[in-house]
Amino acid sequence: MSDVILPIVDLDVFLATPESPGATNECKKAADALIAYGALLVHDSRVSEEDNSTFLDLIEDYFAQPEDLLKRDERPELGYQVGVTLENTEKPKCAVDEPCLKVIERLDPAERPLDITAHSPDPKCRFFWKMSEVPPYETKYPGLNAPNVIPESDGIRDRWTLAMEKWGTSMKIAVNDLAEMAAVGLGLPRTAFSDAGKYGPHLLAPTASDLVKYGAKDTILAGFHTDLNFLTIHGRSRYPGLNIWARNSGKRIAVKFPLSGRYLLVQAGKQLEHLGGGLIKAGFHEVVVNDATLQAIERRKIEFPTRPLIRISSTFFWHLSSDFDLAPMSELQTRARQLRADTINLGKVDLDEETAYEPMKVGQQVQNELRHIALMA
Repeated sequence: MSDVILPIVDLDVFLATPESPGATNECKKAADALIAYGALLVHDSRVSEEDNSTFLDLIEDYFAQPEDLLKRDERPELGYQVGVTLENTEKPKCAVDEPCLKVIERLDPAERPLDITAHSPDPKCRFFWKMSEVPPYETKYPGLNAPNVIPESDGIRDRWTLAMEKWGTSMKIAVNDLAEMAAVGLGLPRTAFSDAGKYGPHLLAPTASDLVKYGAKDTILAGFHTDLNFLTIHGRSRYPGLNIWARNSGKRIAVKFPLSGRYLLVQAGKQLEHLGGGLIKAGFHEVVVNDATLQAIERRKIEFPTRPLIRISSTFFWHLSSDFDLAPMSELQTRARQLRADTINLGKVDLDEETAYEPMKVGQQVQNELRHIALMA
């Protein structure tokens, strides 16, 4: 396990004076971090820890409900792209995906994820809450742009929409601004990515793991995988357990937030990898129960004895618009090929083989990925 600290990018500097040398430096830092690590921490003073706490309490209460109540909110006919996905539904793509298994093989045995080759579907649950803007045109992918599901239960329904929208909006604004910083840092127009994602089916997607049922050490809560969207952003979780892999080192890195302050974690997804022709790779990660998770469980039992023992990740998936033409940008693809050549020449670890990024609509790319993880037939 590596003690690497992820780069921290200051969004406040960029928003205050976007054209200043300081802002330009932060943009370059954002782009370089995504290229090197596939992830970064972003400081955003607009983010409220109180809003995060309110959101985590709500989602803990929601997933503490009996399964028959939760099942009312399932929409399998929509590929689970709105409403709830219950435990043991979503499969980690890497358990059966040959290129992904080769990535694991290339890692030093001490740096590999927990074994997923015999792994059942993940024991985590999810709720997908759309945070998208209705496009001024008819989308070819209505199933990826379906209306939201509001839980019916008393004590949940009346708190739901306000808390989801409040925290979701904070995350959406932050990741949209970070996308603009990354574009500038890559030498693109500031709105190159944000314009492409204006009508994306963005999802506030809290993930829940029952630590009473699945709290034993080395339990895999989310198997080794990458995200299919453009950028993923997370608030601070109450329980550690997220590990990521940096493309430039092959090291497993335990994600740690600064002890205090308004920080969010951002990870690159497959849409960004595709658009950049592999210059930025979607970041591999897993969520497991480790010693730090167990310590947090014991602390929560003492400090909050009446609260459910459920690990919540306040995840937000930022997507490109479903009807956007997804194809590598030539200037980024050229840099990607040079970076790959340099990596090989230096004898460094490259976690992935060279990939062909076929042109397609974003909606098609999403559907292809959903079939891989058993959320769509």
